[in-house]
Order: sequence, then structure tokens, then C-alpha cells
Amino acid sequence: MKYIVVLGDGMADRPLPELGGRTPLEAANKPHMDEIARRGAVGMAQTVPHGMPPGSDTANLSVMGYAPEIYYSGRSPLEAVSMGVLVNDDDVTFRMNLVTMSDEPDYAAKTMIDYSAGEISTEEAAELVRFLAENLNCGDLQIYPGISYRHCLVLRHAQTGTALTPPHDITGRPVEGHLPSGRYGERLLALMERSCALLRDHPVNLARRARGLKPANSCWLWGEGTRPKLEPFEKLYGVKGGVVCAVDLLKGIGLCAGMRVPDVPGATGAMWTDFAAKGRKALELLRDGCDLVYIHIEAPDECGHHGAAQEKVKAIEAIDRDVLGFLMDALRAEGEPFRIMLTPDHPTPCALRTHVGDPVPFVLYDSEKEEAPHAPRYTESEAAATGLFLEKGPMLMERLVKGRG
Repeated sequence: MKYIVVLGDGMADRPLPELGGRTPLEAANKPHMDEIARRGAVGMAQTVPHGMPPGSDTANLSVMGYAPEIYYSGRSPLEAVSMGVLVNDDDVTFRMNLVTMSDEPDYAAKTMIDYSAGEISTEEAAELVRFLAENLNCGDLQIYPGISYRHCLVLRHAQTGTALTPPHDITGRPVEGHLPSGRYGERLLALMERSCALLRDHPVNLARRARGLKPANSCWLWGEGTRPKLEPFEKLYGVKGGVVCAVDLLKGIGLCAGMRVPDVPGATGAMWTDFAAKGRKALELLRDGCDLVYIHIEAPDECGHHGAAQEKVKAIEAIDRDVLGFLMDALRAEGEPFRIMLTPDHPTPCALRTHVGDPVPFVLYDSEKEEAPHAPRYTESEAAATGLFLEKGPMLMERLVKGRG
């Protein structure tokens, strides 16, 4: 038996006027998702524990079978592990976005224009982050480059206790009232202000402006955390697992869980990525000793953050065609029995442009037997109508692999 998790990050949504009062899942042409909904067990799951922030970190830990209340120690240390950054027990890490902000001289008066600096390329970002590191690194503070706009800052021999705001939560809004505060608030704010001065006229940004692109004119720090400690996935669930993804967060979770985490050429973690490459890599892992693959696709979440409803529909259709449909056809052709979990981690409503902690629609499908309750289509409303509700996210993995939860 092979196990497949297809996780469309932020895929769930709310009805939108531009889609005729439908959600992107309702508007999308997704025959494979609808097929497994008609034969599988469909319901809703509370992946984000009540009282915890609805981040992709807590939600994906939950779906992967790790209770965030027990295992969560912050987002950035998981990303740091993926980047190969050494994180000691007494270090504190922070996610460092490259962002686009408005041009007011007073930093507090600026507006967050784009939390991703126009989905800046990894090559451009690496040059900017190296420049910041050359000018800002010191004895207890180091900056490390990641992918696209996602990077890492480490404070050595430090403590948690700084209040920070994710930049995607304040897109299009003034940053005043959302600046760092608490233990290292003044120090981190000074670093962000200094980054703004350093990046303003950097050649990379001058070239981006000349091409009509958004400049990466500041860094933004958030997501503090400490070194994570996860039980090996194989020990918990009795199967060998692999993670197919493009973002450091999920790579870090996989590495901390002792799972295989290969690079996927063409996968970007952006609104548009090589969906088919993820499907092919997942099949390769299944053929090469993995019993379970956890396929994370960031595109729907990015579309939600940008308020791009039509693009979100297209991303869902690409997941259905190039990932889910591709794997179902391949495993059926090989005569391999399989089970599938299809779910978002959390909703990212286009109207809100940020995450919410609402329950998410899921399907658990077995190629060898039907499981109830079914739904005519895979949508938020149809999943809610079945009445099946899982109060904790790790119950999904328990049901997928062990048939209980």
C-alpha cells in the first residue's frame, strides 16, 4: 500500500462575487478531486488548534501528524533547518522577508505594499541578502539566504519574547502598530530601518524598477522560534515518508521528522510553479522506497494572499491534473493499491488575503474500497454537509495510515 498526501496550501476559501458567489474549489474544473470525493470519506478537520495562530507551520505540522501543542517551537527554525543553518538550543531564529514598502521617510508611516517583493527571484534575492549580511551581521547576529523572498536571521544565545507581525497579514496597510516590540523589538526595528537605507538604491532594485518590477526595499522580521524536536515520522506511523515541496518551511519539517526531502527542479513555491515536476518527483519517491509522500503545493496560498481568485482556480485545476490525476493514473497502471489524503492546511480567503483558522475540507480515499460519508464534489460546503468532523488535525494522518483517529 502506498500513501499520498496532496496538500493545497490555503486552498479553501469563501464565496467570492467575482466567481459568481462560488469559492475557487466550487468554480474549478477538478474531475479527480471530485472522483475521490464521490468514493472516499469526506468531511471537515480543525487543523489549527484553537488559540494558536493559523500559520502554515502549525497547520502543516498538524496535517503531518504532529500535534502543534506539543511539537511547535516556531516557524523560522524549521526553515533554518532546511537552509542548513546550525541552530543551537539557546539560539532564536526569525523569518526574514524581502518586502516592498512605500517611500515615506518615517519607517512607521510606510505601507506594506507587497510581502514578497513581487515574488522576487531567488537569484536577485541572494545578491540582496548577501549585501545585507555583509553590512548587518555581527557577533551574535547572522543573516542567511533562502528561496525567493524567504530568508532567515539567527540571534545566538538569545531568548524568545519579541512581538512580531507576519507581513502578509498587513498587505496594503500601514505598518504602524505592527512593528517589532518586546524583548528585541528596538534592535530588530533598527535593523529593518537600516535594511531600508541599504536596499533603496542597490543595483538589483534599480534594475527591477527599470523593468517595472517592485523593488525589495526592506527586510521584515517575524516568526521567531527555537530549535524544533520532532519524533521520527517512521517511528510514529510505521511507514517511510518523503516530502515534495519548494518552500523551506515544509522541507524543514520533513528533515526534522527524518523524511526524505529531495529538491524539485522547477518548483518555486510561488503562484506559478512546475506542478507536473512535483507529481513526477512524488512518483519517483514512491518507486524508490517511500511508502508515503507528502506533496505540498504553495500556489493556492500565494493566490489567496494576492487576492487573485481566478489564478487560484487555475492553480487548483493544475493540482488536480498534474499532481493528483497524474499519480492516480500512474499507480493504477502499475496495479499498486493506494490511499490518498486531499486537504488544505488552512483557508486563505482571497477577500481577506491572509490565513484563517476555520476547519478545512478533506477527502480520505482508498483505491481498493469505498469509505463513507461521500460527497458529490470536493468543496467546502459539500464537505461540511457530510457531518464528519475531526476535531484535531493529526487525526487525518492516523486515519490515512492506521485507519483510525
